[in-house]
Formats: sequence, structure tokens, C-alpha cells
Amino acid sequence: MEFLSQFVAVYGSLINFIGINALLALSLYVTLSAGQLSLGNAAFAGIGAYTAGILTMHLNAPYPVSIAAGACMAAMTALLIGTPVLRIRGIFLAMATLAFGEVVRIAAVNLDITGGAQGLVGIPNKTTTLIIYGVLAATTYFLAVLGGSRIGWAFASIREDETAAMAMGINTARYKNMAFVLGAFIAGIAGAIHAHLNFIITPGEFGFSAAVQLLIYNVVGGTRSVYGPILGAVILTALPEVLRGAGVTAGPLRLGVNGAILLIVILYLPNGLSSLGHRWRSEARWMQRDG
Repeated sequence: MEFLSQFVAVYGSLINFIGINALLALSLYVTLSAGQLSLGNAAFAGIGAYTAGILTMHLNAPYPVSIAAGACMAAMTALLIGTPVLRIRGIFLAMATLAFGEVVRIAAVNLDITGGAQGLVGIPNKTTTLIIYGVLAATTYFLAVLGGSRIGWAFASIREDETAAMAMGINTARYKNMAFVLGAFIAGIAGAIHAHLNFIITPGEFGFSAAVQLLIYNVVGGTRSVYGPILGAVILTALPEVLRGAGVTAGPLRLGVNGAILLIVILYLPNGLSSLGHRWRSEARWMQRDG
């Protein structure tokens, strides 16, 4: 028990960030499950974070109200931009959503209510580890159930072949918008929770590098199951601390290790690390049949 207390005291911040990053990774997983390569989820997290932080600081809103408002603001923003943006596909959609993220970041830098470039300082620390992982567990369960529902099958059909999905009578525009808004809602929750964790949020936390990092979590972990993005977020968030403990302190070297992991996964595990379990089960079944 004493060891556990010491472990939490030393690595408490890392544990919290793993949970928040896993939640952000799931927000992108939703849009990827419908075949949409969006890089705007970091911006939606920023919208949720600033909305929640401003409500708490300036209006003394209760913590649950601030979190809900941050998530809803992100979702409403996604609903407004979703219809025109989701008409384009692939790399063009990625560039459009990335541009939206830059608009959000620049707005946060230049507005007084967001604290400008210095960020929003003095947000009450109300987020706990229990809240983070409770929200993560609830979100994971919801997405797992959703994946087996009619909506989940529609997402999968659009991801595999949008033209064939349209021919089958699936309203692809509606389902793509649904995935986009749901992903933004989850990102908004993660951002709002994050805002109440460290007293301060800055525009740079929700910029280009954060958007790309969410994509890397999904690529490394895999997007064929809801647990893949969580696995990717856990490994890549904890890896710098593991390397530091192993004596690797140089930042460029740690980034090189991250890049090597990403390259290996892309070359040898195109469906991500979560596909290893399926591969091992398939090999075990074949061995049993041969035996």
C-alpha cells in the first residue's frame, strides 16, 4: 500500500495525462471509424477547455456545468462547420480541419477573454484522477456499444467504401456529420477536464503538434477496435518517462524512438498494435486445427 501511494505521488501527473490523451485519441477514433481524416480535434479540445475555464473563472459555474458547456460548445462548432467541410475527403479534409485548428489557435492568442498568448491562468484545480478515468471508462463503453449498433455498422460501411454505402441506402452525409460532432463532443470533454487540472491552459497546447499526436496515437494503437487508440496513447504518453528512467534524457533521441516505433508499426502492423491480439488468436486456432 505504501508503494502504491509513493507511485501515485511520483507519477500522478503522468497517470492523469495518460487518461486525458486516451480520451482525446478516442475522439479522433470516432471520425476515423467513419473514414474521415480530421485534424481538428485538438482545436475542439481547445474550444472545450477555454469555454469551461472561462465559465468557471468569470461566472463561478459549477464544475459539471463547465464540463458539459465545454463539450456542447465543441459539438455545436463541429455541427456548424461539418456540413461544408465534410463534402471534401482525404488529405483535403485533413488540410481544411487543420486550417480550422489554426484559426482557433490564433483567435485564442488574440482575444483578451482567453488570456492571449499567455493563456488562461488561475483555473481552479477540480479534476481528479477518478474523474478522468471514470469519464474514459464511460466513453470507451459507449463507443464499444456504438460499434456494434446500426450506427457503428454505418460508420464501418462508409469507411470501407463510401460509394457502396450510398448505393445501399446509407445517408453518408448524415452519418459523417454524426461522427464528426460526436468526436468533437468527446474532445470538448477532454479539453474541459484538462483545463481544470493544471490551473492554466495556453493556445499552444491545442495546435498543430497536438493534432498530429492524436493521429499518431490512433495509427500506433490501431483503429479497428476501440481499445487501439487507448493503447497507443498509453504507450506514447508513458514512453518519454520510461526512456528518462532508462537514462535517455536527450529530447531529440526520445523523438527518434517515437518515430522508429511509428515507422515499425506502419511497415509491419498496418492495423496497429491492437491487431496483434487478433493475429495471435488466429495463429492459435490454426495450430489447434493442425494438431
